[in-house]
Amino acid sequence: MIDRINASSLKSASVPSAPLSAKDQRDAALMKSASQLEGMFVQQLYKAMRETVPQQEGIVSGGAGEDIFTGLLDQHLAAETPKQWEHGIAQALYRQLRHGTLADATQDSVTTPDSNTR
Repeated sequence: MIDRINASSLKSASVPSAPLSAKDQRDAALMKSASQLEGMFVQQLYKAMRETVPQQEGIVSGGAGEDIFTGLLDQHLAAETPKQWEHGIAQALYRQLRHGTLADATQDSVTTPDSNTR
C-alpha cells in the first residue's frame, strides 16, 4: 500500500524555518493564549446554554453517558465555533494586549538616569 505524501508537509520538513525573533515569539504566544481564552469562554457559553434546556424530559433518560457525550460535544463545538468568526474575541484580546506589551517593551528599552548621577 502506498501512502500519500502531502507536498506542503514534505517542503516544510526539508526546509528549516528561520528562528523567530523574541517579538515574534511573544506575539505567537500571546495569540495562542488569546485563542485558548476564547475557547474557554465559548465552552462556558455552551455549558450555560445547555443548563437552560430541561433535562429528563425525553422518553429515555441518557444518564451519565449522555452527560459525558454532551460535555465532549460542547468542547468540540467550542473549539470549532471561533474558527467561523471573522473578528472574534481572540483577535480583540490580541490587539488590546499586544498594545500593552509593545508599550512595556518600549519602556524597558528606554534607559532612565540613575538618581546617584545627578
